Amino acid sequence: MSKIALITGATSGIGEACAHTFAQQGYQLILLARREDRLTKIAHHLADKYEIEIKQVLADVRDKKSLSAALETLPADWKKVDVLVNNAGLSQGLDPIDQGNTDDWDTMIDTNVKGLLYITKIVSNWMIPNQSGHIINIGSIAGKEVYPNGNVYCATKHAVDALSKAMRIDLLPYGIKVTEINPGMVETEFSVVRFKGDEDRAKKVYENLEPLIADDIADAIWYVVSRPKHVNINDMLIMPTVQATATIINRKNG
Repeated sequence: MSKIALITGATSGIGEACAHTFAQQGYQLILLARREDRLTKIAHHLADKYEIEIKQVLADVRDKKSLSAALETLPADWKKVDVLVNNAGLSQGLDPIDQGNTDDWDTMIDTNVKGLLYITKIVSNWMIPNQSGHIINIGSIAGKEVYPNGNVYCATKHAVDALSKAMRIDLLPYGIKVTEINPGMVETEFSVVRFKGDEDRAKKVYENLEPLIADDIADAIWYVVSRPKHVNINDMLIMPTVQATATIINRKNG
């Protein structure tokens, strides 16, 4: 059987771009997402275009029981995962800490931290008997810096940064690589989700600048995964040319 990549949050943005990239490279895919219609559409398209096998897993990484049940139904051969891309993540709101919505906090913590942990525990235990594997955690510039009103989102991505370092230590005896990919501004559904469907507000985030696109990050992930067995890229920070830090950006019209 060809190599297998499991991608979470596979129906949009970086996750969808990774699905296309790994399919193009001949990987069989396990695509995990919450939106069934989009998941089915993407899976059928990639299977037809690249003549690969794809397993669809309809699950929410926040729901530990249903996530585990959905993954454990996979056939034994499909549990020989070579690459796990922990992409599922989001931001909700952009408020100062004293005005934050605690439901938003729970959603970010449950998705970005606990969801990543749930799926990593399951898949790392599939990798350990094979003494190999590669876990890619999607972090953020928000995991390297803190910016105004980013409080809890930044905290969750700082947690991803710490967990990536810890996983690398814990999984070292089993030959499992761990890489953290930290993007700056990437134009995906990220801002639309952050602003709860307010597309006009989301568009303003990317006005008068050229941000990264999802394919840029998928390309970097493929570079990391395609290194020789003895090489691991621990940490990669990827910014658009117009962005120096989380908050210092060169917009064309000031």
